[in-house]
Amino acid sequence: MDKFTTLTGIAAPMPLVNIDTDMIIPKQFLKTIKRSGLGANLFDEMRFTQDGKEIPDFVLNQPAYRNAEILVAGDNFGCGSSREHAPWALLDFGIRCVISTSFADIFFNNCFKNGILPIVLPQEQVDILMEDARKGANARMTVDLEAQTVTTSDGQSFGFEVDSFRKHCLLNGLDDIGLTLEKAPAIDRFENEAAQARPWV
Repeated sequence: MDKFTTLTGIAAPMPLVNIDTDMIIPKQFLKTIKRSGLGANLFDEMRFTQDGKEIPDFVLNQPAYRNAEILVAGDNFGCGSSREHAPWALLDFGIRCVISTSFADIFFNNCFKNGILPIVLPQEQVDILMEDARKGANARMTVDLEAQTVTTSDGQSFGFEVDSFRKHCLLNGLDDIGLTLEKAPAIDRFENEAAQARPWV
């Protein structure tokens, strides 16, 4: 998993509330267990017509936001089913941070496990960030995980809370496998001792 330290990038405004995981990645794309390739179908039913043509009005189809790395979203983002494909699709598209007033619990947890930082802020601060995102590609936000701040393109800064363990994992690029591998010497030592104590196993 890639480390998340400081991110400066384009923020896309998506003020819709209750964006569920089926909107993020529709069910017909859940057949794969690969984490790559899902970005092409992110928000598929909002991005494309039934015959596969782009819908120009959708924010991520607009030239200013095609390379967005931050999403400023409405309340209750990631509700619905618990599919981990949702953060996979966001990450594969290039989204590393989602800012909202609230998230569904399972989606929120899955974000951290896949290298995405979900940030919860009060409505009035999200509104300011939403307006900043509407300025387009020339207005870049900065998310500093170490300092726990989000800074607008004109220098207005907001602090956010994040669990210390999850922060540690993101800063060091540690998913569940990475956390286990940190204990590799202890695991090896246990295996060696067990083999000596029970050679018949």
